[in-house]
Amino acid sequence: MNKIAIALLSTSGVDYTDLVNKVETMRLTVSFDGKEYVDHTEIKANDFYQMMLDKPNADIHTSQVATGEFQLLYERLRDQGYNQILVISISSKLSGTYQGALLAKELVTGVEVEIVDSKSVSFGELVLGAKALELVKKGVSLREIVMELNKFREHIKIYVLVDTLKYLVKNGRLSAAAGLIGSLLKIKPLLKVMEDGSLKPYEKIRTTTKAQKRVMEILLSETEGKDVEYYIAYTTNLDKAEQFKEEIESLRPNASVKLIPLTPVVGAHAGPGTIGLGYCIK
Repeated sequence: MNKIAIALLSTSGVDYTDLVNKVETMRLTVSFDGKEYVDHTEIKANDFYQMMLDKPNADIHTSQVATGEFQLLYERLRDQGYNQILVISISSKLSGTYQGALLAKELVTGVEVEIVDSKSVSFGELVLGAKALELVKKGVSLREIVMELNKFREHIKIYVLVDTLKYLVKNGRLSAAAGLIGSLLKIKPLLKVMEDGSLKPYEKIRTTTKAQKRVMEILLSETEGKDVEYYIAYTTNLDKAEQFKEEIESLRPNASVKLIPLTPVVGAHAGPGTIGLGYCIK
C-alpha cells in the first residue's frame, strides 16, 4: 500500500491555516540589508512589512529552497515509511525552487517523488495542497493526483494590485519597461498571474480607487453563476482586505471568502500595500 507525503512551500501561506499540521513545509529565505530570515519562522509578515516601510530603500532579496534541502526532506520522509512524495511548488516562472525540487529527485532512491508546478503563488499553491490532501484521503494514486492537479490549477485565477512597481521591477518579476510606464504616468496597474505562471500587467488604471473597483468587477463577472471560493492575500492592508471580503459576501451571500497574509518571501517582491484577489472554481 502506498503512503503519500505532501510538501508545500512557505510561500503558499500554509502556516496561517490548519493544513500546516497535515503537510511538510519547505521554507524560502528573505534577506533584508544583509541579514537573512527564514520565511515565517524567523520573520513574520507584519514585522517584515513594517521593516520595509521603515526602510524603503533597503537591499531586499530572496533565496529559493536549496536542492540539498529537498534531498534531505525526501530521504527523511522515505526513512519515516513514505514511499511516495508530492511537492507542490510556487510557479517556476517566479522562483527556481521548482527546479531545485526536480534536481533533488534524481539524488534519492527508494522513494517515488513527483513535483507539481502550481503555476501560481500564495493561495494558488494552498488550494492545490488542499486538493491533493483530499485526493490522498480518497485513495487516489500519486500519478492520478498529479494529473488532477495539473487540470485543477486552471480553475485558479489571481489578480494583484500593487502600491508601487519598484519591488517587482527591482527583483526581476516584472519587466523594467512595465515599471517605467507605471512610474511616469502614475498608473496603478492591475496584474494577473497568467496561465504559464508568470505575473504580467493585465490593465493599466489611473488611480488606486479605480483599480480596486475594476478588480471587483472582474472577479464578480468571471464567477457569475459559478460555485467558487474567493481568496484575498494582504500585506499592510488587512482593513482593505476585510472591506473586499464584506463586499463580496454582500453580493455573493453563500460564498466562502478567505483572508491570508502574503508571506515575507512573496511580499519582498510585491511590496507593502499589495493585495491579491482571486478565486477557485470548485
